[in-house]
Amino acid sequence: MNIAIVSVHDLPADIPAIARELSSAHRVTVYTRRNAPDRKPRVKVATGVTIEYLTAGPAEPLPENGLMPYISDFSAQLMQRWSKDRPDVIHAHSWTGGLAAIAGSDGMDIPIAQTFHKLGSSSIQPRADREQAARVRLERAIGRRANAVIASCADEAEELIRLGVPRKNIAVVPHGVDVERFRRQGPSLNRGDRPRLVHVGHITPGGGAHTAIRALDGIPGAELLIAGGPVAGAPDTERDLEALRLLAKEAGVEDRVTLLGHVPHNGIAKLMRSADVVLSLPVAVPNGKVALEAMACGVPVIASALGAHVDSVVDGVTGILVRPDSPALLARRTRQLLGDLTRRTALGFAGADRASSRYSMERISRELVRVYDTVTGRQQPVEIEEAEAA
Repeated sequence: MNIAIVSVHDLPADIPAIARELSSAHRVTVYTRRNAPDRKPRVKVATGVTIEYLTAGPAEPLPENGLMPYISDFSAQLMQRWSKDRPDVIHAHSWTGGLAAIAGSDGMDIPIAQTFHKLGSSSIQPRADREQAARVRLERAIGRRANAVIASCADEAEELIRLGVPRKNIAVVPHGVDVERFRRQGPSLNRGDRPRLVHVGHITPGGGAHTAIRALDGIPGAELLIAGGPVAGAPDTERDLEALRLLAKEAGVEDRVTLLGHVPHNGIAKLMRSADVVLSLPVAVPNGKVALEAMACGVPVIASALGAHVDSVVDGVTGILVRPDSPALLARRTRQLLGDLTRRTALGFAGADRASSRYSMERISRELVRVYDTVTGRQQPVEIEEAEAA
């Protein structure tokens, strides 16, 4: 197949990895927005995989909700390219990618598979503002227009049904993990004698770092490394980091908390392998990537019992699930785990086995091809239950 992948806002780390897997039997072109002045228009990243950076708006990072004025420019360039080299299937990522793919393929009758990653209706905000409500309406329209909507977990599939997406058009394909980069063997960061906890994720409220800091007082002697936040220089970086510093001081644990800020994705495995336990505690879990990466590294993970974590982390077997925003419970479970080396070792081995057997990029790419084959008429539709059991 000739596969077009559209991701306007940014390029999630797993897209190039999936594209390389797909390229063993298919031709893949990834279309994304040029967000830096030094980006070349076209980059070949592997045999059969090309990334095209389209100029739409300023060549700088923009928030996703700031892309609307430039979607028409982006989709016009897609249409120009696809009229000359028609793809067999389009896989759009996020609602901005869905808008661009629908407009760019208008009149061409090209099947579209849509992945939302995080739905606007799953926002943790207590009350939807006008902008969020508009996004939900767009997601509903995109979901009904797409030939298939790919959910990352059973919870998201149910949310899509509530949004109005026909059940028969939904396939559950989880996010994958690069098991070559995230593996048990490999370099790790230097560390001292203290038990080490590592939290990876957003540092805004709801991301889980605040819960980890509040729990630390109940985990004597342990150190907590927090990785997350925008790249240095982003407007909100210092504000969010300062809020965590203040919280650590108020909790009396500032001497045991290290704020690493943004850690490049190619450095996360090294950080995780240095930990006794990895924490992933967000109150919304659209993909569960952090838990999967920790499992692949063979490090025990304690994760919030929500969303994709419920599918990927087998409680008590490949990790531990806890209620979100429950620092006392988190402290108790962490103390128990730190005090039991045998259990940590068993969880680590089981997690690595599950990550490599169920969530490798090779397997995820095969499941995506099944969806592509369905929307292009190459095979019969796959029901949600069948996809979950695969």
